[in-house]
Amino acid sequence: MTLHDRLMEVKDDAYREFQIKLVPNIAPETILGVRTPEMRKIAKEVFGSPDRDAFLNDLPHRYYEENLIHFFVISMIRDFDECVQAVETFLPYVDCWPVSDQATPKSFAKNHQKVLPYIRKWIASDHVYTARFGIRMLMNEFLNEDFHKEYLELVANKKGEDYYLKMMVAWYFATALAKRYDETVPYFEDRRLDDWVHKKAIQKAVESFRVTDEHKEYLKSLR
Repeated sequence: MTLHDRLMEVKDDAYREFQIKLVPNIAPETILGVRTPEMRKIAKEVFGSPDRDAFLNDLPHRYYEENLIHFFVISMIRDFDECVQAVETFLPYVDCWPVSDQATPKSFAKNHQKVLPYIRKWIASDHVYTARFGIRMLMNEFLNEDFHKEYLELVANKKGEDYYLKMMVAWYFATALAKRYDETVPYFEDRRLDDWVHKKAIQKAVESFRVTDEHKEYLKSLR
C-alpha cells in the first residue's frame, strides 16, 4: 500500500473542509483531510519502514498531509547532524504555517549549542516559513535555562509584512512575556516592535494563563 493509499484510507471529508478554511494560502486540492493523530501514526510507520529515506528524498510532495508527515518523520531522527540536514533540505518546501509549526525535532533539545547557528540562519531567511520555524525553535528551546537577552533582539529585528511571519513574532514575544517578563517588557515600554505585532503580542499575553494578573493589567496600559 502506498502512502497516498494509506492517507485516503483515513481521510475525513468534513475535516478537509475545516482544513481548507484553516490553511487558505495553499491549493484546496492538495488537502486530503487527515487528522493529526492519524498522520502521526502514519509517520511512525514511515519512520520504521525501509522506504523512509526514499520518502524524505521525494520532494516536492503533492499533498499537504505528506508535508506534515515528512516533518513528523524528521522530528523522530535522533542523530542531530542527520536530523538538521533533513530539516535544511525540507524547509524550502514548507508552504504553510501548520507544516512549519507542528513538528519539533527531539534531537534539538540535547544539542542547543549546535542548533543555535542554524536557528540564526533560519530566522534571517527571506523564506517566510523558514524564518517562522527558526523563531519557533528559538521560542521552544531558548526561553528557559539557555536564554540570553540577545535572542529577544534577534526576533525584534526580524521585519516583514507577511501575516504568518508577524504572527510568529507576536507569539514569540507573548511567550517571552510569560517566561522572561522582566527582560521582555522593555520592548513594549519602548515600543520596539511593529505596532501590529506590539498589540497582538499584548493580546496573546493577556489571554495567557501563564502571565500574572498584575502583569496583564500593566500590559493593557501599554497597548
